[in-house]
Formats: sequence, C-alpha cells, structure tokens
Amino acid sequence: MKAVVLNGVTPAKTVALSKVEIPKARPGWVLVKVKAFGMNHSEQILRLHEIENDYIQKPIIPGIECVGEIADASDSGFQTGQRVAALMGGMGRSFDGSYAEYALLPAHHVFPVESSLTWAQLGAVPETYFTAWGSLSEGLDLQPSDTLLIRGATCALGYAAIQIGKACGCRVIATTHREQKLPLIDSADEAVLDTGKLSGLLSGVTKALELVGPKTLSDTLRCMEKGGIVCDTGILGGVYALNGFDPIKSIPNGVYLTGFHSNWPTGEVMRELFAFLEEKGLEPCVGAVYDFKDIRGACMAQDSGKVNGKIVVTV
Repeated sequence: MKAVVLNGVTPAKTVALSKVEIPKARPGWVLVKVKAFGMNHSEQILRLHEIENDYIQKPIIPGIECVGEIADASDSGFQTGQRVAALMGGMGRSFDGSYAEYALLPAHHVFPVESSLTWAQLGAVPETYFTAWGSLSEGLDLQPSDTLLIRGATCALGYAAIQIGKACGCRVIATTHREQKLPLIDSADEAVLDTGKLSGLLSGVTKALELVGPKTLSDTLRCMEKGGIVCDTGILGGVYALNGFDPIKSIPNGVYLTGFHSNWPTGEVMRELFAFLEEKGLEPCVGAVYDFKDIRGACMAQDSGKVNGKIVVTV
C-alpha cells in the first residue's frame, strides 16, 4: 500500500508517499480501508518537532483520525465493508496512523458510522467534532439558555463549536485576533475582534470555550458571569502552561474552570455526535480537499496556515 512514513523531521515540501506492506489484522485490532482523513495540528507538530523524541518509535505513519470501511474485522464483531470512524488512542504516535491506504487500529477506538455525509465531509468529523462536542457537552454542560463565548474561533474546532452551539439554541459570541477573519465567524450571533483583553467588554457570558489556551485563559475567566464555566481545550496561543497560576486569585469567585482532552472517545458519545449532526442537518466546515496522491500539497497547505476550515484528504 501507499503511505506517508516518517523517520525524522519532515517539512511539508519533503513529504512523500512510500510503498509498505498492508498490515495484517490480529486479535483486538481491525484493518480499515481508509477513505478519508482530516489533518490536525498535532500531526504537524509530530512532523516538525515531536518526531525527534525517543518515545516516538520510528519509522511511523502519522494520522490521528480517519473514516473508512472495515477490510478485516478480526474478532471485533464489525462486518466487512462496514463504515467506521477512528480517532486517537495512540494513532500515529504509539502505532501507525491514517496517512495510508489501510490502517490497523485497536477495535476499541473504531466506531460505527451512520451518516448521509460524503466521505470527504465525514473525514472532517472525528477528531474535530468529537472535541467540540465533548467540550460543549461534558466540559460546559451547554444549555439552550446559555451565552457561549468561543475564544479563538477561526480554526476547524472553532467553526464546529459555532455550528453545534447554534444548533443547540444558545447565543454564540465568537472571537478572532485578526480583523480580516471576522467574516469567517459571522455565523455566530456576535463576531468580536480579540485584542487580548475581553474582560469588561462582554456581558452575559455563562459558558466559554477557550481555544487560545493559557495565553488568554485568565482574561476569559474574568469575562464570566457568576456561576459560569470555562472549558480550556485549545493551545492556539502557543503558550502551553500557566506558570505561577494561583487558582485562588486567578479564578473569580463562583466561576468554574474545566478542560477537555480528546483521547478517550466512546461508542456512546460517537453515536450521539453522528445522530446530532444527522438530526440537525449539519455539514462540516471543510476548507480544502486533497487527493492522497497530493499529500505533499495538503501538508504545504497546512503549514501555510491559509486554509480556513478543516483540510481533508480523500484516499
């Protein structure tokens, strides 16, 4: 089969397809014929930096998510040809991932898919929409009566969160730090230019999805109404930790801080997510679609940061 195989730091312009053996199914694992996969920031980090760490066993096929069909069900209970989605659980880091024509994946991180979406649209769903769905439901307990602030909304996860928030019936305020990107979030009830300080400028915010991360988290906490919840999910600001964070002084009285880590999807949650998308008629925000043979072009588009929406590769 054809696959992207990484042995070291790999800039986009040097990404290439290699020929490797199709993996063989074994107990507890299923072989998936990949139909599409979305591209993620974490795969870019792997290519450009993380690959140098000893805990990444090289060579490795990257890719933390995919959609496709069961090629060999092994002992899983899946049926050959069944449509599935897979994400996380070590894909593309602990074992070979989805930048390939076939992927051998642990059955507990592969989930049935019932959807009318195309393969390209489905490719934009697993990681991005699971993270948005989990952040809003589990992290924020989002309700129709809420006013939701999405800080750092001009990313695939932000667009998904706007869609889900609006479909849930709540008021959505979305932000970007680039004025030229304000039209990209005009589906929100209010699009706000983020200068780094929003506290004192917004009112009525009861829930907040923090995608910029520690860089703006303290300010986001100060935007909240009493009883409000902030879910810290993203790190778009490039700051990965809060040094000297004092919970007593940094978290306003009566405001709650939580987070969401997408490494543990479950069959129940994935069924709920796909059922919600189907019921509400939501179509993922796909920024660009590339054929697998042009994976180099897809990686170059990712590194440029100029694609608005999810980059999807069809296989």
